[in-house]
Amino acid sequence: QVQLVESGGGLAQAGGSLRLSCVASGREFPSYAMGWFRQAPGKEREFVASIGWSGGWIYYTDSVEGRFTISRDNAENMVSLQMNSLKPEDTAVYYCAAGRGAHSFRQKSAFAYWGQGTQVTVFS
Repeated sequence: QVQLVESGGGLAQAGGSLRLSCVASGREFPSYAMGWFRQAPGKEREFVASIGWSGGWIYYTDSVEGRFTISRDNAENMVSLQMNSLKPEDTAVYYCAAGRGAHSFRQKSAFAYWGQGTQVTVFS
């Protein structure tokens, strides 16, 4: 069982930055791939970024490539998402997720554990 708690959401002006953090409970954190997803009002929850157990692989969705950076600190049981050059279309609730044993960590089905989400609102 893994419990995830996100923090760092808030308001940002277009072009600005925010940093999201997610702290996980449990000793098995290093064995999990971690991901960030987001869900805007009236839309499906979508993949944003994911990172492997030791950070050996990283995936981004095209719309955030070059603007967002995912990282993890296994000593602190933490995964972060640095979001730069924010756009109004980045507005959503952002969720942290943990999973293992899947073939593709770009899909919701790969992740068994989810945080409660943190709101990110970008205004122009």
